[in-house]
Amino acid sequence: MTATGTTAAGKPRKDGRLRMTGKERREQLLDIGRSLFAQKGFDATSVEEIAAKAGVSKPVVYEHFGGKEGLYAVVVDREMRSLLDAITGALTSSGHPRELLEQAAFALLDYVETSSDGFRILVRDSPVAQSTGSFASLISDAASQVEHIMGNQLKSRGFNPKLAPMYAQMLVGMVALTGQWWLDARRPDKAVVAAHLVNLAWNGLSGLEAEPELRGSADGRPADGRTA
Repeated sequence: MTATGTTAAGKPRKDGRLRMTGKERREQLLDIGRSLFAQKGFDATSVEEIAAKAGVSKPVVYEHFGGKEGLYAVVVDREMRSLLDAITGALTSSGHPRELLEQAAFALLDYVETSSDGFRILVRDSPVAQSTGSFASLISDAASQVEHIMGNQLKSRGFNPKLAPMYAQMLVGMVALTGQWWLDARRPDKAVVAAHLVNLAWNGLSGLEAEPELRGSADGRPADGRTA
């Protein structure tokens, strides 16, 4: 007899229900944790609540993940990989750079639409002492996927390709923050949002200055000293 009150795998328990395999139980706990983390956040979710919803004792959660932090880390890692795979897939296809930008923006918005719980978890603050899984790390990881594309575009237009990492952060940050807003707004339609994102990003890129300078003074005021 196990801690969950079950007999051998695949055989019924005393309550008539079939015992889950270790893999099935792990997936069940991940699904429950994902839902609770999305609804309540990390801090407000307890191991007791996760165990109760799964119909198991607390030690079962610890056995599979070592605690709430371990469960959260696996959930975040899965969501990060799912989103980054979608973005990377969009950017590795052939096409005009503007088309790649459209595909990447649409891929993120599609993830927001189909995996809302996952995106809610990613845009929440991460637990203390966790260096991965934050919204900032999401943007950084996604930006690393587009650096080479930005570098090629800058070089082809006569700009410094070494600035590609910075421009990639700017571009991905704009798309990701728009996705965070659209998570709750859901208007206008996904395709319309993607089109406007690309409109701003592409037309802004097409008018880049090789050596941009602030038109005001260093403190942000107009050069003649007048207040705005």
